[in-house]
Amino acid sequence: MLDGLKNIGKIPELQRRILYSFLLLAVYRIGAHVPTPGIDTAALAAYFEQAKGSLLGFFDMFAGGALSNLSVFALGIMPYISASIILQLLTIAIPHLERLSKEGEAGRRKITQYTRYGTVILSLIQGFGISVGLENMAGPTGASIVMEPGWNFRLMTVITLTAGTAFIMWLGEQITEKGIGNGISLIIFAGIVCRGPAAIYQTFSLLSAGEMGIFFIVILSVMMIAVVGVIVFMESGQRRIPVQYAKRVVGRKMYGGQTTHLPLKVNTSGVIPPIFASSIIMFPATIANFIDHPWMKAVSDALVPGRWMYESLYVAFIIFFCYFYTAVVFNPTDVSDNMKKYGGYVPGIRPGKKTAEYIDDVLSKLTFSGALYVSAVCVLPSILISYFNVPFYFGGTALLIVVGVALDTAGQIETHLLTRQYEGFMKKGRIAKRR
Repeated sequence: MLDGLKNIGKIPELQRRILYSFLLLAVYRIGAHVPTPGIDTAALAAYFEQAKGSLLGFFDMFAGGALSNLSVFALGIMPYISASIILQLLTIAIPHLERLSKEGEAGRRKITQYTRYGTVILSLIQGFGISVGLENMAGPTGASIVMEPGWNFRLMTVITLTAGTAFIMWLGEQITEKGIGNGISLIIFAGIVCRGPAAIYQTFSLLSAGEMGIFFIVILSVMMIAVVGVIVFMESGQRRIPVQYAKRVVGRKMYGGQTTHLPLKVNTSGVIPPIFASSIIMFPATIANFIDHPWMKAVSDALVPGRWMYESLYVAFIIFFCYFYTAVVFNPTDVSDNMKKYGGYVPGIRPGKKTAEYIDDVLSKLTFSGALYVSAVCVLPSILISYFNVPFYFGGTALLIVVGVALDTAGQIETHLLTRQYEGFMKKGRIAKRR
């Protein structure tokens, strides 16, 4: 792959796509620093400093820090992701959406349109909730975050945040269509990676102050490289089920007879389980910040990352959502029926129901392994921070997203390279002329 990436400079179209993607990502990062009018940014930043480890801090990570200063992109791309997940879940329950999902490109465009409508609706609801919540919030010094509360501020904030999310959604679609692909994922990637320079600067500051030793930093760097290597290995890992297609005669031609395989990824659900698990567990901690009650304070303290209750619930929810989301996106019965329709079968397994049961059994075992791997990666940073005082700046979820998007983007670039080099392969071959 690295040898192929060196040939990017030889393909002008690929250069334009990469440059176009970088320009749109730069526009996104510039907009993340444009504040919403009517906000005391200093009081808001101080409030978010206290809200680390809550749901607000979790969403601020995906917004690339835009929520902590309430920029025009404060909602980030999370409403679009939520709308996409809701549409995927509704596809199982609503027959109309299920039919659209099987209609190819036309159905995909219709579902994308529904996703856009859902994104705007969720943005309106979340924007209104944020505007009302900000009016009741104050910084550590007691200074009000909203300068002039009222309906004027609420309407302005709702319109600004909704327009910002719609613009980010448009940027992601443009990167997908005219750039190198994976537009939405690249926007999340940019929001997380932009914190890297500040983390590196803070590490060197601790080193200069004598609070961290050079040997400790070397061990930490080696550990981070090892974790990234494990993520790359597991995300690329798959179980290949052999599939044999029987020969069949159509007219005067014979089709089939080849042997192929059905690839099943170790981590089919991706980063969706840790996102859902974090959102559910951090919700009580976030609510406790607004309710001054001893019982709520005890719940908030118990659900702090690094505590045994938080980590136990986190792992349990990750395992549950790994199975749940895998069942949503992959249906062994449909796969078995499609194989049977085209004359395919797994050697030694009877086509139809037995094949579906076999695929489901293999997928269940893979999902369990993938769930344990995702849980270990997500829990590791909290353990290092809580028990070893390690400044592990990227959380497990963020690390999974960064590595996964990097692998997908490299795959997209390699696909463009292979597409453009077919002509070069043909030029190397000499076809003998007929005499």
